[in-house]
Amino acid sequence: MENFRHNRVLFAGDAAHQVSPFGARGANSGIQDSDNLAWKLDLVLNGDAPETLLDSYHEERAHGADENILNSTRATDFLTPKSDISKTFRNAVLTLAKDHAFARPMVNSGRLSVPCVYDASSLNGDDALQGGPAQTRVGSACKDAPVGDGFLLRHLGDDFVLLAIDADAPDTVEVGGITVRTVRLSTSDDPTGALAQRYLGDARHAVYLIRPDQHVTARWATYDADSCRAAVLKSCAKG
Repeated sequence: MENFRHNRVLFAGDAAHQVSPFGARGANSGIQDSDNLAWKLDLVLNGDAPETLLDSYHEERAHGADENILNSTRATDFLTPKSDISKTFRNAVLTLAKDHAFARPMVNSGRLSVPCVYDASSLNGDDALQGGPAQTRVGSACKDAPVGDGFLLRHLGDDFVLLAIDADAPDTVEVGGITVRTVRLSTSDDPTGALAQRYLGDARHAVYLIRPDQHVTARWATYDADSCRAAVLKSCAKG
């Protein structure tokens, strides 16, 4: 569809977009649509965000649909080439992949769906963590990691969270009717090193603001009340 929102009617999954059946992109993208929409609807219905927040649903998930369609189309074209050049390329990749490792990642058999990154979302706040990993940049979906008493994503839940890693932050922050709770972790809680690799990179400490759908909306080296408030408001289309 040209727009996933038509006033009070919102479209998700196959009703909004259809993709070729490669990589489990159909069902996964439908759930990602719902995950993106649910928290925004909740804020709007409770009066904690303007109705314009719902416009960001189309903005972000149409981007996700375009990415899925691009990847599934590439998989389709690899399996059934549409031109002689494409067929030559496909056959060369398959021949090389038998004996050469560099060619194996080029074999496209419908690679599995992964969450898209909302790099250009209007809801994004600051990306001010110098040396921070690209995989958890602003707009990305949070990566899981083992921590001392389980796994990171279970701590994040489905509300606004400040993830403070070896950094100070208040227990909660109240912004415009929204309560942001803090999850504090330390590299001493990081048995495999995955937390530091995925969230610190070259930084020694970090504070992440994470949306209810577990996408990063801002990150800094240390907590700053004004910056946090501005990022929360922006993530709710109020700033």
